[in-house]
Amino acid sequence: MKHPANIQRFLANWRDEMNSAALYDALAAAEGQATRKEIFQQLAEAERNHARVWLQRLDANGVGVPRFRPDFKTRLLQQLIAWFGPGFVISSVAAAEYADRNKYAGQPDAAALSGEERGHAAIVQAVAGNTVDGAGIAAAEPWHTSVASGNDLRAAVLGANDGLVSNFCLIMGVAGAGASAHTVLLTGVAGLLAGAMSMALGEWLSVTNARELAHSQLAKEAEELEQTPDAEQHELVLIYRAKGLPKADAERIASNLMKDKSKALDALAREELGLDPREMGGNPWTAAGTSFVLFSVGALLPVLPFLLLHGTSAMIGSMGLSAVGLLLVGAVTSLFNGRSAGFSALRQLLTAGVCAVLTFGLGHLFGAALT
Repeated sequence: MKHPANIQRFLANWRDEMNSAALYDALAAAEGQATRKEIFQQLAEAERNHARVWLQRLDANGVGVPRFRPDFKTRLLQQLIAWFGPGFVISSVAAAEYADRNKYAGQPDAAALSGEERGHAAIVQAVAGNTVDGAGIAAAEPWHTSVASGNDLRAAVLGANDGLVSNFCLIMGVAGAGASAHTVLLTGVAGLLAGAMSMALGEWLSVTNARELAHSQLAKEAEELEQTPDAEQHELVLIYRAKGLPKADAERIASNLMKDKSKALDALAREELGLDPREMGGNPWTAAGTSFVLFSVGALLPVLPFLLLHGTSAMIGSMGLSAVGLLLVGAVTSLFNGRSAGFSALRQLLTAGVCAVLTFGLGHLFGAALT
């Protein structure tokens, strides 16, 4: 006897596994590093094996499956991988895997798959943290901070969102005050430039300060390495033991590293300080330029109609183009918030829309008061 609830669950699980397989296939195809490529290929095959389990359950119930087509999230990630490479999205993929690691925990007939899913989450986190050796994968910790800190996709989306929402609300506030289309346009352009430069300067200062702090910490670590090498070697042993290595292995690795002070300093910087000596916080000018461009892209959307249209048409065009941008931003945020694309897009539109309505109303009140 067929149970509709089970059939729907089997279908949902099959689609989920097929989407994961398609995503890992895309990562493997775009990955240039041999070890990571192999890992992605193995993960894709593992997800296909999981999908076959649910396909067999459906076949046993006499239910055929529709032709598989990746969902919106998967297609979007595939496109981003093709454009920018695996590194651009790997943190979002790791976050999604971690969020779904226990998705089979409440399904008694999927106990054998549950442990494998948790293993997949740990492996992808290790890859996202650039730890692809066997020991690193085996010792992968739940949600290490390095997974989130390098999330280029999240930073890009939030940067564009800041520009879009702030300038849209600014334009609505000035329009609500009864300003002419010319004044609204000037205000929008000024808001774009002021906001983009403010964001760029803030990012430059943030990265510069982080670099200066990193250099200071690294210099202090190098000094300690020269003055108290035994203590630093002991620290390395404790760090590796905390990661799960046996005492003998931890002591051997620490001893080998201490034979070359530059390698020891590199290991201490990464393990104790959480720093990459090759990057030291990143390039402040690159960070500033990226922030400027991303904010400007978002802030330009509500301004564009005023460059091409006039009066009410310009206002309607600004609201329409901003709404499209908000829906797109919301849909993209679904890649790292665990919600559906439709829900995320609608929520983004509604929250930003409320803000715009409030600023329009306040602008109208102040405009009337000043008049």
